[in-house]
Amino acid sequence: MVTQTKVHLHTLVLFLFVVHLSQPVCVDIPSETNAVVGKSMKLTCIYCLKRDELKSKTWVNWYYKPYEEENDIPPEKTHIYKFDIDSPVDLDGPYKGRLRWDGTQDLQDLSISIINVTFNDSGVFECNVIREFVFDSFNPSVSITKEIKLTVKEEALGDSAAIYSEIMMYLLLVFLTCWLLVEMVYCYRKISKSDEQAQDTATNYLAIPSEQKDNPDAPVTK
Repeated sequence: MVTQTKVHLHTLVLFLFVVHLSQPVCVDIPSETNAVVGKSMKLTCIYCLKRDELKSKTWVNWYYKPYEEENDIPPEKTHIYKFDIDSPVDLDGPYKGRLRWDGTQDLQDLSISIINVTFNDSGVFECNVIREFVFDSFNPSVSITKEIKLTVKEEALGDSAAIYSEIMMYLLLVFLTCWLLVEMVYCYRKISKSDEQAQDTATNYLAIPSEQKDNPDAPVTK
């Protein structure tokens, strides 16, 4: 019985370990802001979900507006792309056919990419995300907006901030993976030690004569 319990506990620990490793790690990183003419450019928009927020409906709307000029007239904002619950929609307009959905299946990464960047793409891109969470008793909704100020250049230039952000992201992923491994090893050893103690107790109990089990107050004769 003790051996079967030990096997079941070890199997459970291994299952939890595999599940944790299979879950994607969401890191909210800023988007790149420098694009190169003729290249593709990913506009990063990340909205991480908590464990209890995984059941939700998501709407994403992308907008574009040029940089403000010297006059006092604010530039118009153009609706260029959207994601409607389960599928992306390429809208009619100046970006028709030049945008590609670049998000993830779990809808934590809601990014798009510009194909064949031109100088006219310089401006402010806006990512508006609406989530409706599905709970038993109510369905609250949350809206966030992120702006990306894009600058288009003829050739790529070194962006130390972007390189630093990418390095920090990978270091964070390595740290989280190592921490998870340490936690799993610690839990495994703790369960193993507890099982060994239980097995020793059972063995010692079985070694006691049956007469003493029936009468625990009787003295033990050598």
